[in-house]
Amino acid sequence: MKILIAGGGGGVGASVAFNLLIGPGDHEVTLVDRRPEMAASHVLDLEQVLEQGACGSICQGTDEDVAEAEIVVVSAAAPLTVNQSRMVYLDANAQILASVLDHLPHDWGGVLVVVTNPVDPLCTWVARRTGFDGRRVLGYTLNDSLRLRTAIGHVLELAPGRIDAWMIGEHGNLAVALFDRVTVDGVPVTLSDEQCARARDFVENWYVRHVALDSGRSSTWTSGLGVARMVRAIAKSTGVDSVAESTGVDSGRSVEPQIREDEVWPASVLLQGEYGLQDVSLSVPVSLGPGGAERIHEWELTGEQTAQLAVAAEFVVKAAAGIDVT
Repeated sequence: MKILIAGGGGGVGASVAFNLLIGPGDHEVTLVDRRPEMAASHVLDLEQVLEQGACGSICQGTDEDVAEAEIVVVSAAAPLTVNQSRMVYLDANAQILASVLDHLPHDWGGVLVVVTNPVDPLCTWVARRTGFDGRRVLGYTLNDSLRLRTAIGHVLELAPGRIDAWMIGEHGNLAVALFDRVTVDGVPVTLSDEQCARARDFVENWYVRHVALDSGRSSTWTSGLGVARMVRAIAKSTGVDSVAESTGVDSGRSVEPQIREDEVWPASVLLQGEYGLQDVSLSVPVSLGPGGAERIHEWELTGEQTAQLAVAAEFVVKAAAGIDVT
């Protein structure tokens, strides 16, 4: 599988490459970056990862290589600053994303994985700008659900990996927590209002707390592993053992997940009537494969959750419409 990472010189892009190489699957990974010296540095380093038993290949590429990739991961983004919302990067990151899109032919048949934020307006805009099949334009949003699982684990004083919980909607302040779908070791549990409030507070303030550190880095390790797992799910690579399936968590015997045919992922994808929404990308549960989001799962939502999803959709549509990149 030919995988190109635009923004491969950055922390997230390099982490994606590393996790692809050490995991199952024989992938040809190409790094492209506006700072070619950074991409070259990571390639020189990752070549020695291959010498230690990793599989696949790693090389540096140029924008002209984008069209040849079967999966293009875009993690390139404006520098991270202290702020209150990912929306401050919308225009700058749309411009960066446009530079990648300009090298994809209209009949490109691959899958685009957008990691760059704000992911939902950008995915909505990409689908409109390119005319690509909306199910082949996916936004990475797993981190929201992972943070909710961490938060609930803290609240219930449980070890990491035992919680399954989901966030859908916008990747940001309008994300919808599905507290009625929480399980521990596969068994449904009901949280009190106070427990839900504590978990929601953790998730809603995670981003602000993180950028307030002014470290200049994003969630490098989480996103690197998560995006690599997502790419393998699209490519249908398989391996042995599992730390965590997307719908639950295993015993943690290995750092690499096995891809299951029935695995369900949260991903931002263009909705065409699902959940009563039209022409807007939001995070929803999907099954992944070579066609991108090969199935969108329409879970039953409460009235409140449906209303929250509609608010998120309205916000994303308005934001996407305001993008002006020539």
